[in-house]
Amino acid sequence: MHQHEHAAASPDTMTASTALPTFVEQRYADYDAEAHDVWRILFERRMTTLHDTGSQVFLEGIQRIGLEPDRVPDLADVNRRLGERTGWNAVGVGGFIPAGQFFRCLANRRFPTTLAVRPRAQLDYLPEPDIFHDVFGHVPLHSDPVFADFLQQFGAIAADATTEDETTQMARLFWFTVEFGLIREAGRVKIYGSGLISSHGDAANALGDRCDRRPFALDDVLAQPFEIDHFQDVLFVVDSFDQLFEAVETIRRRRA
Repeated sequence: MHQHEHAAASPDTMTASTALPTFVEQRYADYDAEAHDVWRILFERRMTTLHDTGSQVFLEGIQRIGLEPDRVPDLADVNRRLGERTGWNAVGVGGFIPAGQFFRCLANRRFPTTLAVRPRAQLDYLPEPDIFHDVFGHVPLHSDPVFADFLQQFGAIAADATTEDETTQMARLFWFTVEFGLIREAGRVKIYGSGLISSHGDAANALGDRCDRRPFALDDVLAQPFEIDHFQDVLFVVDSFDQLFEAVETIRRRRA
């Protein structure tokens, strides 16, 4: 099973921080033939099912940000396209960053991105994120204006969490939307969360008989615990990304 947890999104390390991390420049010429080939294999393997099971917003986002099926993305090109649409940028980081810094980045429309490509020997299992999970899994949705606004507002609110309860609630909201979210499109449940987009096994589970798919309701999500080390038993389905934006606005009003 693929490890889904983002390098910076561990709920166990969610502490406030006003600082931003040190960003790392992508050295595109350093990617070797194996790196591009691993990207190609992963891209082709996931897209065989995502054409049918992936959210239309994700599929359109792949085109909007110019992801190529046969080579690692050049973040300069991705960010040029992304910036024109929503003002977001994918920014390289050297590895794990504290969640407080991660959320500050989101509040500034910066998405911390692992730059390394997983080795060929670890195509199916990776103990930490790589550029495929972070860019293929996450960034296409950042080209959607509503999701982009939701994610920025989420970052601002999450970074300002002051109690353990607030921190836990924001971790749950992130998990059941950004990482493992489902959306109903034209009467069918589709996947949009990055943990589902980038992992065949988790996506199959999410759409299968063993997963309890519930209508998205903010208080239900905030009350739902999760574990990161096995397939998800419960997931939530939105009817549109407007519900996500409304959810963070509701949290902001409650804290005011």
